[in-house]
Amino acid sequence: MKRTTLSLIACATALAAVTGFAMVSAPDTSGAATATPAARLPVERTSLLCPAPSTSDLAETAYTSFTPVTEGVEEKGSAGLTTAEPGGAADDGGDGGKSEGKDDKDDKGDEKEKPVLEPEKPGEPVAGKTSGSEAPALIGTAEGSHAPGWTVQQSTEVAAGTGRGLQGVNCAAPDTEFWFPGASTSSGRTDYVHLTNPDDSAAVVDIELYGKDGALKSTVGEGVTVPPHASESLLLSTLSDVEETDLTVHVGVRSGRVGAAVQALDDKTGGDWLTAAADPAGELVLPGIPKDATAVRLVLFTPGGTDADLKVRLASPSGPITPAGHETVHVKAGMTTGVDLGEVTRGEAGSLVLTPTGQSVPVVAAVRVVRGKGGEQESAFVPASDPVGARATAADNRAKRTTLSLVAPGKDAKVKVTASAGTEGGTTATKTYTVKGGTTQDVDAPVPAGLKGIYALTVETVSGGPVHASRTLTGSDEDVASFTVQTLPDDRGTVSVPRADEDLSVLQR
Repeated sequence: MKRTTLSLIACATALAAVTGFAMVSAPDTSGAATATPAARLPVERTSLLCPAPSTSDLAETAYTSFTPVTEGVEEKGSAGLTTAEPGGAADDGGDGGKSEGKDDKDDKGDEKEKPVLEPEKPGEPVAGKTSGSEAPALIGTAEGSHAPGWTVQQSTEVAAGTGRGLQGVNCAAPDTEFWFPGASTSSGRTDYVHLTNPDDSAAVVDIELYGKDGALKSTVGEGVTVPPHASESLLLSTLSDVEETDLTVHVGVRSGRVGAAVQALDDKTGGDWLTAAADPAGELVLPGIPKDATAVRLVLFTPGGTDADLKVRLASPSGPITPAGHETVHVKAGMTTGVDLGEVTRGEAGSLVLTPTGQSVPVVAAVRVVRGKGGEQESAFVPASDPVGARATAADNRAKRTTLSLVAPGKDAKVKVTASAGTEGGTTATKTYTVKGGTTQDVDAPVPAGLKGIYALTVETVSGGPVHASRTLTGSDEDVASFTVQTLPDDRGTVSVPRADEDLSVLQR
């Protein structure tokens, strides 16, 4: 007993010497009422992965990188994109994906890969280009001042052939699970799932396909190995020989982590990237369907064992509208459901808002949008998206080719939109907008004064309810309806860090 007591006293004395503080009284039970909330601090490291842009020799790809300025961040930092293949190098000058000049060397004399794109400082966008079918997937890392909110967009224009038009994708952070409603294995579609592994060890991935009757039988998608610092693309039609107009792809990672995206190419309506939908939820928002859409197809899937019944509403500029004949949609458990909404926007800005009619059942969703008519049609996708939150960024914007859509599904909201300087010159500009609840607004987004080159748009929620946003970018050929849509969820530039206080009362327990 005495020896135990002395040991505890010695331990408390030693800890007091280290911390400079020790509690010897009973713990205060009122602490819960006076607990200090967790602080939100800027992230210190961000990883982004860009899939291989195209297999077409006619592809012209632009990369745009931007980090918004974040208060409270140290000035030191760096960011860069390098090729996923070991020893490879992509080009920012257009020679089919091969790098100009010589690689740098490290201190040991070994060749060190030169970054494809290397931003100089936050608040200033930087762009690079490559061309041809050999451009590889890219792995990006940002640290310090470049990390919070780092955004990279990959935009590819393909002049002709399957998937012709403008294909755009925001390079995404690695994760362990992805849902892609809206893929297809139908005749005329060529869809690939791209997987990129940023880490030093191999990742093992399972790819599951769900059609109108449920899961498609396939063993090819089980246990797919993605080597370290490498990228793999798999043709969906090789995973199953069943033709499905509407398909949901589920990517689950057994070990490691990957970046994932689906490239959907169509013989008649061009193509685009289908990015992962927001996590399964009972209420979903699909923001910014182009007002001149000639066809809109909604694709839904519920991963649980319960059917879902959803109200379908279009948030228009004047308020919520119920699409004629599509007031509700029934989604069978484990089966993909497709609904043809036609020209649902009817020449006005619009976003789809899905809410449960009764019991809330988690669902994933996306829409396939077609613009143009006849031989000038082009397609893109708008997946369900999380709110803008504190801040979101669209990195690649061009003068007279950018449309910013904002939707407030519930309460009124106020947002601030900032246009950065251009990659080759210009002065930042800012505007503030109020979006009425239940509406979608295609806003006249600010453009940098004296703009030269490409610029970034940063959206910040100022007050009110949640806001969802997307940006539509049109192609350089005004005679063709080429376009791409990127949603703008929160950039996760800050992270919640709990506050910790010293409490040695545990020594008395």
